[in-house]
Amino acid sequence: MNSTKKHSEWDDDNQLMSQINITPMVDVMLVLLIIFMVAAPMLTQGVNVDLPDADAPQIRQQVEPVVISIKKNGDLYIRNKKIDISQLAPRIQAMRKAKPKLPVFIRGDAKTAYEDVARVMSLLESAGITQISLVTEPQR
Repeated sequence: MNSTKKHSEWDDDNQLMSQINITPMVDVMLVLLIIFMVAAPMLTQGVNVDLPDADAPQIRQQVEPVVISIKKNGDLYIRNKKIDISQLAPRIQAMRKAKPKLPVFIRGDAKTAYEDVARVMSLLESAGITQISLVTEPQR
């Protein structure tokens, strides 16, 4: 008996491919990068206020702070949601109950009355918050 095995031209194609085609993955990663580059500035903006200029050192935070914005007409916002001034202390207390070391930043418009900023700071102090940071623009 002659046991010769026939080889066809298709036998080599049945082997597993040992290379990975990364072109589709690179395409997806580039699209995600572009999406995040466009979306990131919109996420950090928050409420549009004209911040005052000051020559102060930049604060580095490990935790995302609670940002209270005060517009020049006196409207208050926590993050991006408008609130009444009577709701400020209870909301901040509830947030701090969940995270006791949560930093609090005040973003006051440059034309906001000092009285409005002082009232917010007083309410925060009555809520037990003794460390408050004021957000400003770098000195031009």
